[in-house]
Amino acid sequence: MTDIRVVKVILAERSAYLSVRQFVYTFAQVKKIAVIPARYASTRFPAKLMQMLGDKTIIRTTYENTISTGLFDEVLVATDSEIIFSEITRYGGNAMISERPHESGSDRIAEAIEGLDYEIILNVQGDEPFVDKKTLSALLNVFADDKANVGSLMHEIYERADIESANNVKVVVDKNLNALFFSRSVIPYVRDKGTTVSYYKHIGIYAYRKNTLLQFTKWAPGVLEQAEKLEQLRYLENGISIKMVLTEHASIGIDTPADLELARQYLSQQENIQA
Repeated sequence: MTDIRVVKVILAERSAYLSVRQFVYTFAQVKKIAVIPARYASTRFPAKLMQMLGDKTIIRTTYENTISTGLFDEVLVATDSEIIFSEITRYGGNAMISERPHESGSDRIAEAIEGLDYEIILNVQGDEPFVDKKTLSALLNVFADDKANVGSLMHEIYERADIESANNVKVVVDKNLNALFFSRSVIPYVRDKGTTVSYYKHIGIYAYRKNTLLQFTKWAPGVLEQAEKLEQLRYLENGISIKMVLTEHASIGIDTPADLELARQYLSQQENIQA
């Protein structure tokens, strides 16, 4: 009897191992595309994606860094501009011009991927050129859970100026790291002095299942989205969870000329380290 029980345990463990291995293999075969929405106009920093960062434009740097991660079956720039389109394609890159105007990057991406055969779509911000492979890989791994529909990134912030800045979108999460709310205001609000809380800045990189993204474009913006001017609130207002991934990689977004100078300094530091 003992031998039979041992055999049964061994068979059960082997079956579990093979099931996990098959699951990992199956997810690895899911087709993934990274789309970089690239709008030429910018209120705070006109034509910012065509500014030079080192010896390349910002948009070209973002595109090539995304490809270099090796995580995607395809990388595509979706733009409203012939200038950006030419900047990518003249170096052999993959780009398309949107056929209609869009209110958000998600809407532009949805148009780009509607006729493409991909299950997972990752939105890389064109003005965040320092793409981190480890972080993007962790975000893609959210979809190993077949119940996950949308994922995004956050990192902890500590400086009071960063916490209070309306330019930094804050996010609060539940114990399973599902987003509860996003706001430009300080959240959570600490009523009683001495209460210790953590503050998280939302990093605007998203990953979605294709069907969820296409559904997003059919929903009208809700009251919360319009109040905060944050498109991710449209998911929450329609009952779609956003799984947040905590990262230590503090992405550098280029929204102003001052941001560009910081990005140039960071690039110079990285080049000096590699030299």
